[in-house]
Amino acid sequence: MNWDDARIFVALYRERTLRAAARALDIDQATVGRRLAVLEHALGSTLFLRTSNGYELTQVGKLAIRAAEAMEQSAHDLVRHTQGMDKRLAGEVKLSTTDALAQEYVVPAIESLHAQHPDVSVALDTTTHVLNLAKREADIAVRTVKPRNPDLLARRLASWDVGLFASPAYIRRHGEPVPGERFLGHDLVVYQPHFAKARSPSFIGEPLTDGRIAARLNTNLTLRAALKAGLGISEIPVPMGERDGLVRIWPDRTSGVPYEVWLVTHQDLRHTARVRVTIDEIVLAFGR
Repeated sequence: MNWDDARIFVALYRERTLRAAARALDIDQATVGRRLAVLEHALGSTLFLRTSNGYELTQVGKLAIRAAEAMEQSAHDLVRHTQGMDKRLAGEVKLSTTDALAQEYVVPAIESLHAQHPDVSVALDTTTHVLNLAKREADIAVRTVKPRNPDLLARRLASWDVGLFASPAYIRRHGEPVPGERFLGHDLVVYQPHFAKARSPSFIGEPLTDGRIAARLNTNLTLRAALKAGLGISEIPVPMGERDGLVRIWPDRTSGVPYEVWLVTHQDLRHTARVRVTIDEIVLAFGR
């Protein structure tokens, strides 16, 4: 099994359909099917069963996928090790972050980077999903969760209090909620990923029991847009609320858990010149 065949095998195992595997690899669907047939012929075994739910591994396929994923990891390791010795201030840096952090910190950092090092290009992916840096899905991630992988290097960029905010227009229409009344008579805007997991949802320790859920949103940027539009009340990092011109409600109270921002990269890339200067600009952007 060579690496070209192995990467198609792995993609089909993960994506479960020819079309999805082709899309993940950026090749045409016919190529995926043809290369799979060649691989199965070379091995003399059927690797997949074609089912109504997509491609399912056979028993032989379950053994083969271990070897294929080991080849994949070796290929990623080779790229990381060789890039780690690259001293050129040129080439592409893959960067992942959220839409809100991109807009306010990362894009200004990229602007400054380009002014100083125009041959460094940044491929920016804004997503709430945590990409796999070990598999080269990104070189640098700016995320709100500290990684546990010991091969990753993490640097805290920010630790912000989380407060309760609404727009001036909302406060004029509805006034401020009364502490202890669990948002009775008020409209609430919630961050859906946290709201869905919370056993007893609350904002800065106040239960949401008697409030009306006006909207459930899945990104920080859209949640803040809803607040600025006067849709309701929500909790967000204090610097973001102040920057947006929102009114802070109950300013003596915070959520108790700070909103942290971490810069993460793989240790094999820490000496790569283009990665290092990109990290430097991001750190500066958060310090401004």
